[in-house]
Amino acid sequence: QVLLVESGGGLVQAGGSLRLSCAGSGPTFGSNVMGWFRQAPGKEREFVAAISRSVGSTYYADSVKGRFTISRDNTKNILYLQMNSLKPEDTAVYYCAANPAGDIRSGRGYQYWGQGTQVTVSS
Repeated sequence: QVLLVESGGGLVQAGGSLRLSCAGSGPTFGSNVMGWFRQAPGKEREFVAAISRSVGSTYYADSVKGRFTISRDNTKNILYLQMNSLKPEDTAVYYCAANPAGDIRSGRGYQYWGQGTQVTVSS
């Protein structure tokens, strides 16, 4: 059963924009918190952004703050990540995730994960 499916990745030039989408099903959007993570080759998976359902609070890694915007449409069960002013260091596979066990910034605590979508930013 596929619970989270990312889309919208691709190749863009530095300074460009891209919007990622994550379609959820089942219990994934019942989670209070959903988030985006990314992993570059040879690097550990890192937190990008998260959003709460009950309050609508958003959380961002310092590296993307002011450039990325996370949002969710609970009616359509879609999680979004709007990425602006992209930099080459943003190049990574981006994953959406749902239902953290504890620390929302930890890539080890989420119960549900998508398969990932590649984002490549050229300089």
